[in-house]
Amino acid sequence: MNLEGTVLTGPEFEPVEGRVVVDDGEIARIEEEPVDSDDVILPAFVNAHTHIGDSIAKEAGEGLSLDELVAPPDGLKHRLLREASREAKVAAMARTLRYMESTGTGTFLEFREGGVEGVGALRDAVAGERVDFGERAIEPVVFGRDDPDVLSVADGYGASGARDADFDAVRSETREAGKLFGIHAGERDADDINAAMDLDPDFLVHMVHAEGIHLQRLADRGTPVVVCPRSNLVTNVGVPPIRDLAERTTVALGTDNVMLDSPSMFREMEFAAKLSDLPAEEILRMATANGAAIAGLNRGVIEPGADADLLVLDGDSDNLAGAHDLVRAIVRRAGAADVSRVVIGGDAIGASDD
Repeated sequence: MNLEGTVLTGPEFEPVEGRVVVDDGEIARIEEEPVDSDDVILPAFVNAHTHIGDSIAKEAGEGLSLDELVAPPDGLKHRLLREASREAKVAAMARTLRYMESTGTGTFLEFREGGVEGVGALRDAVAGERVDFGERAIEPVVFGRDDPDVLSVADGYGASGARDADFDAVRSETREAGKLFGIHAGERDADDINAAMDLDPDFLVHMVHAEGIHLQRLADRGTPVVVCPRSNLVTNVGVPPIRDLAERTTVALGTDNVMLDSPSMFREMEFAAKLSDLPAEEILRMATANGAAIAGLNRGVIEPGADADLLVLDGDSDNLAGAHDLVRAIVRRAGAADVSRVVIGGDAIGASDD
């Protein structure tokens, strides 16, 4: 497969006119030469934090607090998940997966409720089991929870937060299994951050209320952080100090609960960029390479040898035509309507209908 246009190459997204040559699911080479194409080629997004089981309850719970919405075991989300049939949850997740693909996401890091059964339901949604949409190309990195046996089927463990339970044992089990451990921290307040960091997690999620001591610990340890600023605003807990975090460690973007926000990385990038006023290249790395690095994946950047997970935008769309700064335009104004093609694992999966 050859993709032609303006290619945003390497970790700095240097624009190069030419083509990306894809072979056997990898980027074989980048050929720099004049081409007759207005397309813009960038890495597919890596959504670094999701809860897509919530797809059964989009926009439920208006006016509820964070705890009332999502706190285990009896937050609204958990009650609705218990009440829904497996078939309903699989079908709802499959629709969300299709939307995520169509809007340029090739990989997502999912905190999956429901233990072994919950992980199985997600795998069924990806495989297209008992739904009409067929198998999805998007790749999940699944962080199970709620069950001591979940590490046998998940890629890691996703803890709800240090105030909810004692996670010392499961942290040790995760480490022994050679799998990843992530944990929510500092979402409601700062009280659970040090306890979460004491677990030596592979990454933290949210860190809205990170204080000076926590920022120093991040800098000392290099613990990555996933921020979800749209979700934090919706739940009225504040917004993360994205610039302060990015000055000290690797920061990635996630869209969090589908119940609260669409899993659109375009929308997350725009909000994060305008909230933090960081350079556009840094925000785009948060949506691509940084999430891939947290998960230990070889994608999120266009260079030879990387996985061929690519997003092709129409650079001559009414929205993007005339952009003086291409990366800034992608981060701050691009959307689903600008998508021409999504390539995951070297296979084109089509354009967005959104």
